[in-house]
Amino acid sequence: MPCGHAVTSESLTAYCRSLLDQAQYKFLCPALKNGTINKCGTEWKYVEIRRIALLTQEEQNYFEETMAELAAAKYCEYNPCPGCSSYIDRKDLTDLCVRCTICTADNGKRYEFCWQCLKTWKGPAPRSDKCENSNCVNHNVEKLLKCENITLPQVEDIVCPSLRACPTCGKLIEHDRSGCKNIICNRCNVEFCFSCLKIKAECLKTSSYFKPCSNGVAPQQTSIPTWSK
Repeated sequence: MPCGHAVTSESLTAYCRSLLDQAQYKFLCPALKNGTINKCGTEWKYVEIRRIALLTQEEQNYFEETMAELAAAKYCEYNPCPGCSSYIDRKDLTDLCVRCTICTADNGKRYEFCWQCLKTWKGPAPRSDKCENSNCVNHNVEKLLKCENITLPQVEDIVCPSLRACPTCGKLIEHDRSGCKNIICNRCNVEFCFSCLKIKAECLKTSSYFKPCSNGVAPQQTSIPTWSK
């Protein structure tokens, strides 16, 4: 590989496919640096992987489609329009009222739908909580409110909600109850404290990995943070 570590085409294909199965679309060299326990971590470019792994056309299609889907899920937020089924992203991440330009052009009048319940918009706009359709709820917020508490035994038995929304990007994350109180979001790669919900660097200013947070445990979240990419 470009980093100097050797790998067979078969093992390279299997390793990269395993990363895709774990929702990782960046391929980092797993080899250990000489005389250390640290991984090389060099990012392998897909064009090099495709050449060295001798990917078949079917494998290429799978790799490229999966990588595109994973990258889109990480960096873009899109929903299908209930009118025309085309996928749309929104410019204002705080407004649930979204206009579909295709339906607007086809119907000759402005067409808007709710980003949350995916129904034709009802009520005044803009709004960040819900539209006036019945059963317009944020299911992720419902999960946060209904989750049970867990204990982090290695952090002096801290008791906190079992489900958190990443304070940076809003992805829902669970703690496996092992190790320290910090966790790394697999969407934005930001490490934060599962107890107080501060970014790791902020939390560690007044606490430590295995000690209770100075401000205590943050309560169950009632909203999903908006990711400012």
